[in-house]
Amino acid sequence: MQSRMAKRLQKDLEQMQKAYADQFNVRMPNNDIKHWIVAFEGAKGTLYQGEKFELQFKFSNDYPIESPEVIFIGKPPEHEHIYSNGFICLSILFDEWSAALTVSSVCLSIQSMLSSATKKMKPPNDAEFVKRAAGRGPKSFLWSYHDEKC
Repeated sequence: MQSRMAKRLQKDLEQMQKAYADQFNVRMPNNDIKHWIVAFEGAKGTLYQGEKFELQFKFSNDYPIESPEVIFIGKPPEHEHIYSNGFICLSILFDEWSAALTVSSVCLSIQSMLSSATKKMKPPNDAEFVKRAAGRGPKSFLWSYHDEKC
């Protein structure tokens, strides 16, 4: 019998492959259902148009009750809510997580956040935060949201 987490991830994967195959490419390193890499490009008509990005999702056994850990891997976009280490300041990844959210809704939210940017810039405290975050995951912080987009 599959666990709740495995059933839900299978459903999320099917949704991504059916409805968003043209926007997001999902792969699972070592065929690990709890570790996804989602590749996508910046949307047309935005500052990030044509740029390629990868998000890493790590799921606990408590998914979807507990949010996944989501970070950019490789070179993250230069954005006021994305740190140089790939951590993302986005409330739905932390305090405002709901079990109704899916991998595709998280990806769409991040893509929307990028699409609404009017200039490329790092968070004001990027260097300090990245230094403090060394060896820690994004879920180990109490995030303070700068505005309604974070």
